[in-house]
Amino acid sequence: MNPTLKADGVTVGYHPAGYRIDKTAAAMDRYTQWQIDGNKWHSPKPVCFHSLPEDGWIQENTIAE
Repeated sequence: MNPTLKADGVTVGYHPAGYRIDKTAAAMDRYTQWQIDGNKWHSPKPVCFHSLPEDGWIQENTIAE
């Protein structure tokens, strides 16, 4: 299992509570909160960095296939 990170150490990643960080995206899509139904994430809304959970982030593999 991958170790979890602090929010400020994530470039592209997610938090199991329904948050996503993508510092490579447009400004309105960098920090988002999602609704989770089972394994499906939907209805993202922009949030500010300070509303994100501080710990527990999982870095996403950003290598294109």
